[in-house]
Amino acid sequence: MTQVPSVSHQKARGLKPGSRRPAKDLCSECGLCDTHYIHYVKDACAFLNQQFDQLEEKSHGRQRNLEDPRELYFGVHQTMVAARKKEPIPGAQWTGIVSTIACEMLTQGLVEGVVCVQNREDDRFGPQPVLARTPAEVLAAKVNKPTLSPNLSVLEQIEQSGMKRVLAIGVGCQIQALRAVQDQLGLEKLYVLGTPCVDNVSRAGLQKFLETTSFSPETVVHYEFMQDFNIHFKHEDGTIEKVPFFGLKTNVLKDIFAPSCLSCFDYVNNLADLTVGYMGANFGWQWMVVRNQTGREMLELVRDQLEMEPVTSEGDRHAAVQQSIPAYEKGVTLPMWAAKLMGVFIERWGPKGLEYARFSIDSHFTRNYLYVRRKYPQKLAAHVPEFAKRIVAQYQLPKE
Repeated sequence: MTQVPSVSHQKARGLKPGSRRPAKDLCSECGLCDTHYIHYVKDACAFLNQQFDQLEEKSHGRQRNLEDPRELYFGVHQTMVAARKKEPIPGAQWTGIVSTIACEMLTQGLVEGVVCVQNREDDRFGPQPVLARTPAEVLAAKVNKPTLSPNLSVLEQIEQSGMKRVLAIGVGCQIQALRAVQDQLGLEKLYVLGTPCVDNVSRAGLQKFLETTSFSPETVVHYEFMQDFNIHFKHEDGTIEKVPFFGLKTNVLKDIFAPSCLSCFDYVNNLADLTVGYMGANFGWQWMVVRNQTGREMLELVRDQLEMEPVTSEGDRHAAVQQSIPAYEKGVTLPMWAAKLMGVFIERWGPKGLEYARFSIDSHFTRNYLYVRRKYPQKLAAHVPEFAKRIVAQYQLPKE
């Protein structure tokens, strides 16, 4: 497994990895501060300096159109499609689109390395950022790691390797910091493949979630909050365990999420060239958001390996979001029979496709806005981007 030199450099300087955290409690552990690029952290950190407008302009050549309902929610983009691989990668969390793009970019010589995250040898959920140089190393990183991960700790490796063309795979907070420092990396070309991200936890928080929610936490391989309003846990024997959203023990779990995630408004990874997730597609499909010409180039690499269909939108999210605000505030947990019944009802008549994505964004943005307003009121005006303020303004929030 590739080692991360920046960590050893910190040890050599007598520093414990992760000991320097200018964002303090709001640190998302993106890894930037584990490198000498910490010098740029006051400008680069998403939680010290919110700069969506400038970074959108830098990444895509323009800012989002706030009057366009799709761009308001999903950021700058050229097109969206729903897709899945014709021949899925065995063991991938979905069908393996992200891994396939990364492997093709290495194989075809478009990049010399890929920033991705394998798991630690002693912990299937422990993140180990690597600078992968071969498709085999990329495939060893398949499956999401639902914990805070210092992906950017490999930036010094890029510098030392002499690589000039790199693909970085990451989530919003990591990509925001990366975009802010990319001109300092000496690269000829940086490709950015982003995944949507919400509600990460520490490793201890993840264990609490698994033990509280799954019938067999020790055998969970991966999990995801899916469009059918169930959490899908995949176990080592291949079985899928489904737990209704509304049956979660919110009163126990609401405090396990990282403060950075509760203060984040980049659910859809707005600064990536290409975003690949599930939230805007129907069940069984992946949602691909091509944000610029570089993202289109990445999609074209694998187009022949994909089934594709147009994105759709169905239902109305507003009532469900409004009801979710006080329910989360009060830590409401339904009996399992009622949670299953509600899940069936909402799956049949509730929001689907892009409307499900808006439901998820609205639910988290209203929650996060309230969190910042209460915990960091001095940061509220500058930290919450304009698009998030407009989204939150659709709902009635509790008065303090």
